[in-house]
Amino acid sequence: MKLHGSLVLLLSLCLSGSASAQVTGRIYLTSPVAARNHLPFSSAVLVGNTLYIAGTTALGPGARNAFSPAQEARAVMDDVKHVVERAGMTMDDVVSVQVFCTDLSDYASFNRVYATYFHGHYPARAFIGAASLLFGARYEVMGVAVRR
Repeated sequence: MKLHGSLVLLLSLCLSGSASAQVTGRIYLTSPVAARNHLPFSSAVLVGNTLYIAGTTALGPGARNAFSPAQEARAVMDDVKHVVERAGMTMDDVVSVQVFCTDLSDYASFNRVYATYFHGHYPARAFIGAASLLFGARYEVMGVAVRR
């Protein structure tokens, strides 16, 4: 029980500037963008040692995509990393990733950036073609992390 209380305190400290709520053993993290735009989802949900990361894009409502494929890959992976770190984890705790992409010819460009976020073993991953993504994004990334 003491560990659970410490985890809640740690997460509360890590979440400054972002909304969060704890409900029966679950901690819901909401990004400032989602909160500001009243979007009906959590950025991630922490259940025990498992973090479920919502689909994340580098673009929000009303944004214009001025990114190159590599710049957008870096921006979306930075956003994922930020969510993981807010939960007190590292990218090496990520065990599964799904990447949705509107142009599969960007596969190599995405991989060059993606590989820099991990040390050693990579998470299981799917790279999935999508006709379009919200807000004109090129990539949407979602995943699962498990605290080591």
